[in-house]
Amino acid sequence: MVIVFKKLGAYMSYENIIVEKSDGIITVSLNRPDALNALNDQLMDELLLEVDNYEKDESLRCMILTGSEKAFAAGADIKQMQPKTYMDVYKEDFITRNWERVASCRKPIIAAVSGYALGGGCELAMMCDFILASENAKFGQPEINLGVSPGAGGSQRLTRFIGKSKSMDMCLTGRMMDADEAERSGLVSRVFSSENFLNDVMEVAKAISDKSMIATMMTKEMVNRSYETTLSEGIRFERRLFHSMFATEDKKEGMSAFIEKRKADFKDK
Repeated sequence: MVIVFKKLGAYMSYENIIVEKSDGIITVSLNRPDALNALNDQLMDELLLEVDNYEKDESLRCMILTGSEKAFAAGADIKQMQPKTYMDVYKEDFITRNWERVASCRKPIIAAVSGYALGGGCELAMMCDFILASENAKFGQPEINLGVSPGAGGSQRLTRFIGKSKSMDMCLTGRMMDADEAERSGLVSRVFSSENFLNDVMEVAKAISDKSMIATMMTKEMVNRSYETTLSEGIRFERRLFHSMFATEDKKEGMSAFIEKRKADFKDK
């Protein structure tokens, strides 16, 4: 299936993702149903392009990354990986070249997970800013069953989210974690009913898109910095960005609206 849409005067053709836009929210659906949305190079290249487009388009304020009801993504495409050698993956900078673009996006990305998010699928979800799960979601890092390890951040991001003991359990046994356990463990932010899942996710995205994009982007940067530095340096970084917001029109509008008991009309300035 080829999905065609118009972007900045040119037509883009996607075979592995579906892109929908409404009221400042972009929904990108992984679309390889015959392979449970297994992540191959073509799909990830298409996703990279769309993340680039999203970041550049000032009318778009939040992205939802999702799959199907049956699978967010059941992993990286093993058929594509199986013949690769060490020199192949090293030369092409496998995974780093395109996957990490999701993690580096400055605007917010929500992972909306139904069904299986295994291996690369779990890792891709963790590259997003937070995960909202349907009650039928299942997470796992089963790479050990293939004679390899996680390779798209699973051993690192998963450990930061759920701790060493549970991460070791997941990575060494290859077992799956259901949505309730994922929420208890801190991997998932919230669990919603499968019946109205995407509608519930859309409400969360709308809540984000209503805010000042300047404040949203700076806040995202602050939280991400907390994983990269000490507490004192992280607080210093937060304080500097917080102070800088006092130079924005959105700060004036937001505080004035609060005092005047009305909804703020942010201009992202």
